[in-house]
Amino acid sequence: MTTKIFIDGDAGTTGLEIRERLSGRSDIALLALPQEKRKNVAAKRDILASVDIAILCLPDDAAKETVALCDALGADGPRLLDASTAHRVAKGWVYGFAELCKGQAAAIAASRRVANVGCYATGAIALIRPLVDAGLLQSDQALTINAVSGYSGGGRQMIEAYESGRAPAFELYALGFEHKHVPEIMAYGKLAARPLFVPSVGNFRQGMLVSIPLILDALPGKPKARDFEAAYASHYADAKHVRLAPAPANGKLDALALNETDDLEVFVVANAAYGHALLVARLDNLGKGAAGAAAQNLDLMMGSE
Repeated sequence: MTTKIFIDGDAGTTGLEIRERLSGRSDIALLALPQEKRKNVAAKRDILASVDIAILCLPDDAAKETVALCDALGADGPRLLDASTAHRVAKGWVYGFAELCKGQAAAIAASRRVANVGCYATGAIALIRPLVDAGLLQSDQALTINAVSGYSGGGRQMIEAYESGRAPAFELYALGFEHKHVPEIMAYGKLAARPLFVPSVGNFRQGMLVSIPLILDALPGKPKARDFEAAYASHYADAKHVRLAPAPANGKLDALALNETDDLEVFVVANAAYGHALLVARLDNLGKGAAGAAAQNLDLMMGSE
């Protein structure tokens, strides 16, 4: 059976990546609007009514407008996979991180509305949620999350600035401590206390490291690094794309090592003498952090994952 798919916003970075992944698949028919009709509401309504699943790769407000069009179609509307930030913590939407917890993949498969996970949030939640579920971190624990991403995660203007040589080699941003991924990190990491999130961008197209430093003696129960490793190994035992990896022997981690894959690696780096630990997630921000996660969620929704 062929599933009819419409990518709304396939000219952007994530949309292009998803289209490339899906093109040529015999089980999918990709429908598209002609360029001159992409802002025609009636034409969009018609194509939405004709497909099985619509993937939204749009700014938040535009994504909400497309969802409203689908609402108006009632039973004739398609299932939705939204890659924007608009519905990640919204009621009635299933969060599109299949490895979040037991039963999440099944919930995605059964849902009519799935919100694709954010790139930074993917790494942060992959580190936090298993430890909260295992009782090694408390929901009110004060956490600092540091992260660096390739510039492709910043949208068209940032991509153009880096590729034209106008951007710095490295920069911190969102230093007002407001970032669109924080609400989903809190919601799905089961955090009651807002984390201190410090994102940054480097002069490389794609790749990502998300890290959380911990002082072990300051945590309830004073856990050891092996306790974290055991929790991750158990949580991700059956995961296809997420795995616990050994701490690097050379004390270094390359942010680009998982580029062009849909995988995510979790590391626990520790110094027992100092009682310090660093939790690190490594992923491709365009892979498991965006288009790869969307493709995985789509396969679940189609029953082919």
